[in-house]
Amino acid sequence: MRIEGCGLCGSNLPVWEGRPWFQYPLAPGAPGHEGWGIVEALGNEPGESSPGGLAVGDRVALLSQHAFAEHDTACAADAVKLPASLAGQPFPGEPLACVMNILRRSEIGAGQTVAVVGIGFIGAALTALAVRAGARVIALSRRPYALEMAERLGASACIGLDEPAKALAEARRVAGDAGCERVIEAVGSQEALDLASELTGTRARLIIAGYHQDGARTVDLQQWNWRGIDVVNAHERDPAEYRRGLQEAVHLVAEGGFDLSALCTHAFPIEELSQAFEALATRPPGFLKAWIACA
Repeated sequence: MRIEGCGLCGSNLPVWEGRPWFQYPLAPGAPGHEGWGIVEALGNEPGESSPGGLAVGDRVALLSQHAFAEHDTACAADAVKLPASLAGQPFPGEPLACVMNILRRSEIGAGQTVAVVGIGFIGAALTALAVRAGARVIALSRRPYALEMAERLGASACIGLDEPAKALAEARRVAGDAGCERVIEAVGSQEALDLASELTGTRARLIIAGYHQDGARTVDLQQWNWRGIDVVNAHERDPAEYRRGLQEAVHLVAEGGFDLSALCTHAFPIEELSQAFEALATRPPGFLKAWIACA
């Protein structure tokens, strides 16, 4: 593939910062895993009669790990063709696949009260899709712009997290005595996990969508036991499930069921990758999702 672009993921930040639990140097193009581009050449796997129905010139979203580059390779099974209606539009497929898989695991339905703790790209997308499913959404974030975005996407209540205790009280007031039927933790921190646990109602579902990668976490297991909470780790590892999520995301965006363009707020040329990471780390006003133009 000739890579057109690649989204930046919050999970890339520790690599950029040089955290000690990775091995350096990384392979060329790593850790870019949100790429899309044009098929330039095809080759068959042993025993494979055709390269997954793809053709040279097809525009695809791909599941790979080396897309901060001008070119990348992937198995045909890890690439999904993008329809002509998405021409010219950035399409970070991997996080969108995550969104669809998290949504499926959440089992959100009409009339439910859903709290989304953390409004980054994934939290914002889940807010929009939960509203689309008929749920009442409570969005919680530290950043005013993120809360403005959640409100535009249909959240019923948007609550700042500068004072966690005050935020918890406000969210409980909005949710009512029964609490939230679904709570999605989309930050990846101890504080967010604690808050999400507090908001989850009796016999409700707590969905871990945040990427926790900086050590152990503690949980109030007595609280989880007493309320009979179902706790779902929504991180898929089956390649088939990732592809399924990606196919669903392509279809949803192509059919107009989700406005991706509103969430992709910042673009940088590949020569300014470091500046893009700086923006991801500092999240200036108006920032939600950055992507790298590789072509």
